[in-house]
Amino acid sequence: MPIDTTKEVKAVARYIRMSPYKVRRVLDQIRGRSYREALIILEFMPYRACDPVLKVLRSAVANAEHNAGLDPATLVVSQASADGGPSLKRYRPRAQGRAYMIRKPSCHITVKVAPEEKED
Repeated sequence: MPIDTTKEVKAVARYIRMSPYKVRRVLDQIRGRSYREALIILEFMPYRACDPVLKVLRSAVANAEHNAGLDPATLVVSQASADGGPSLKRYRPRAQGRAYMIRKPSCHITVKVAPEEKED
């Protein structure tokens, strides 16, 4: 069924201390699915990235319910993305007095939900 993108509602979690590559692996599984399906998938996936994604998804649905007056049962994950945030730069000592830079990445997670249009 087509998704109504005019009533899209979003939620963003910023500066999550996790690689965007690892978060995208989880987001790819829930993109295009209904809210209920996405909750079940996130609940049982074995990745650490599921917790912040679940939090953002619940926030997006709460925004849709409270701000736009939409019914959570009709909502679908229309867009889900993880963009790179700033990296923390740390140094680790290596052989012969050298310093090796360690990058600790962060990301911004965006989830958009929209009501699913019913075909009559």
